Amino acid sequence: MPLQITNRQARHLLLDLQGLTRKPAAPLPKEELRALIGKLGYLQLDSVNAVERAHHMMLFSRAEKYKREDLHALHESDKALFEHWTHDACLIPIEFYPYWQERFKAARQKLKHGAWKTRLGPHGPKTIKSVKQRIEKEGPLMARDFEDKGAGGWWGWGPSKTALEFLWRTGDLAISKREGFQKVYDLAERVIPDDHRTHTPSAAEIRDWKCREALKRLGTATQGEITAFWESLPPAEVKKWLAENARELCEVEITGADGTKRAAMAFKDIEERLEDAPTPPTRLRFLSPFDPVLRDRKRAERIFGFDYRIEIFVPEKKRQYGYYVLPILEGARFTGRADMKVHRKEGVLEVKGLWLEPGIKWTGAREEAFRKALARLAKFSGAETIKTDAAIRRAIKLQDGRP
Repeated sequence: MPLQITNRQARHLLLDLQGLTRKPAAPLPKEELRALIGKLGYLQLDSVNAVERAHHMMLFSRAEKYKREDLHALHESDKALFEHWTHDACLIPIEFYPYWQERFKAARQKLKHGAWKTRLGPHGPKTIKSVKQRIEKEGPLMARDFEDKGAGGWWGWGPSKTALEFLWRTGDLAISKREGFQKVYDLAERVIPDDHRTHTPSAAEIRDWKCREALKRLGTATQGEITAFWESLPPAEVKKWLAENARELCEVEITGADGTKRAAMAFKDIEERLEDAPTPPTRLRFLSPFDPVLRDRKRAERIFGFDYRIEIFVPEKKRQYGYYVLPILEGARFTGRADMKVHRKEGVLEVKGLWLEPGIKWTGAREEAFRKALARLAKFSGAETIKTDAAIRRAIKLQDGRP
């Protein structure tokens, strides 16, 4: 009979695995920051800076004393992180680098067909060789150091920028740092420590590592959820791994927020992990729209009953809430969402909209917690003034059913 996991247990386990049960106000030394990113498995990078860039916001929501310079140091000087793809561009623990070898190999095959070949133009191989030779000779370079510019799709990439991205995705180049969020490319051998760069696991070892590490971070998962975690293994390979490692696994049934049950798999130590998962802090926090706890929208909705979608790419008139809407987490429950923007020239953090989840009351205590969380976020984002009263009044009217 499958192990029964209550909804409360599922929430606490997932939040713990996502680093959201640590005390938000506790110090975060650089080595603990490194461990936190290792626990998550990756840290997604995103250029949108409406409030704060995603990677900084994700860390701040877990540790209010997080320092941006520590993240830069871990990547640029300590070489404890490298930048590459999972489901998107991410900073990834350097120990994981050997398990990206198959992704590098797959990227090389893409040059033979499709958009890469078209975008590189008729002299693709020559352009790739020329770009790499310049970096070998001149050292780290950015896309703006090359004269050719693109137009139209692919973010305006010209042949040289396309070559840079291709060489990065194949592992020939690496990102040594970012300047103004622009990538600085260098030879992989000058960025990635040799012991990680030259270690080449077998295909079977890579499959085992990716499935095992995904399930560790998910706690419980279906075959599809394991497949989606790193977005680099075909479903058949995950199915094969599950069969090969059946003795280490057990079947579970997870009760969702609506009371329905869903079958999944877990390692046999799942009961211990459930017991060890602490109760999340009740402190009200704003999460990034790209937060990993919400990356799998359907899974988050099943567990938390929170229907959340990013509307950045939705035309303004078709948005239900707003451009940059931050989920609000209190304890193990999502209680609302707030559309925010930092007006940097004016130094103002504006709450453009606030919406409470069904059953959530706007009490004096909740308003106090909301305003304190805003003050912490304003300080972190460099805003001196907070504009929120109008959004609060509209939220109260909506709750009361008034127009």
